[in-house]
Formats: sequence, structure tokens, C-alpha cells
Amino acid sequence: MARTSGSYAKLTKPKISEIALHLFAERGYAAVSMRQIASKVGLQAGALYNYFPDKQTILADLLINHMENLLQTWHKQKLPQKPDKLLEFFVDFHIEYHLNRPEEVFIAYMELRNLNPDNFQKIEKLRNKYERILSEILTVGVNKNLFSCENTKVTSLAIIGMLKEVHTWYKKGGKISVPEMKSIYREIVLKAVT
Repeated sequence: MARTSGSYAKLTKPKISEIALHLFAERGYAAVSMRQIASKVGLQAGALYNYFPDKQTILADLLINHMENLLQTWHKQKLPQKPDKLLEFFVDFHIEYHLNRPEEVFIAYMELRNLNPDNFQKIEKLRNKYERILSEILTVGVNKNLFSCENTKVTSLAIIGMLKEVHTWYKKGGKISVPEMKSIYREIVLKAVT
């Protein structure tokens, strides 16, 4: 029997992705087998290949979806017009988006090394689009004499590098609230560019 009773294609593929995400975040991509994923989903191992040809495709799909959702969510925002307010908004957006998706964020950064070159290139293009958003904010601020950045691309990479680490140390319910933490990061970022 290839499919567990009650298993449907429209429900099964997202379930496979969800379970793979949990397993990759918990054990690491290299330590998880297709058989383990299938078992947690309730499928026989061979049935998993009806949805994904291999484990690499599952990982790439998760990372691509993460980046595409991040970009789509950004583009749906009502953005402030002033560069300094937009920069603050970017900081808040990045922190909020990433704190609410700890497993996605973890594998998005930790499992890049396991992508084959073609899939890595796809992710790199999406990451570059996101980095360009911040670089463009900084460029507008520099052009309006609000920011001082010798190299907006490098500065944007440094800011994103700092922001991406929030999920590694921040604990909800700890000494610092999310609003306080965002305020601290906004101040650090603004001081870095003014």
C-alpha cells in the first residue's frame, strides 16, 4: 500500500515539507533520510518519491519558499516614505518576520552548504533581491544626506548579518521584550549609518 488511508496529494505534499522542515531543523539535513521523512508523514518510503524526487529537492523547495514568502510579505507592506523611517521599518520587519519562523530561518542559513550548485544559485538570486531592498533604502538616504555609507552594498550585508542572528539568542518571555529589542536594533542600525 503506497498511501496511508486519508492521504491526499494536496495535503500530503505540504505535510511532507512541514515534517522535513522540523526534522532538518532538529537533526540537520545530512542526518535525515527520506525513509525517516516518509515514516513521520505516514507514507511508505517509495511513495515519498511521488511528491519529491529526492531530499535535495525538499530542501531547495523549503529554502526557496522561505525567501519567496519573505519577499512577497515585504512587498505587501505599507512602507514609510522617509528613508530613516523606512530603515527602521526594515529592521522591525526583518526581526518580526524571522522571530516568527525559527525553523525556517535556522535551515535557511545553516543548510545552504547542503544545496547543490544550481539550487544554491536560485537561493542566492532571491537573497540578493532582499539585500537590494536594504541597499536601495540606504542609497536613497545617502542621496538625501540622511545617511553616511561608504559602500551601501557592504553596509546592507553587515546590517542583515547582524539582524539574522537575533533568532539565535532571543528568547520570548526573557528579560527583553520584542518591542524593546527592536528599539535597540533600530538605534544600532541608525547609528551605523548616520
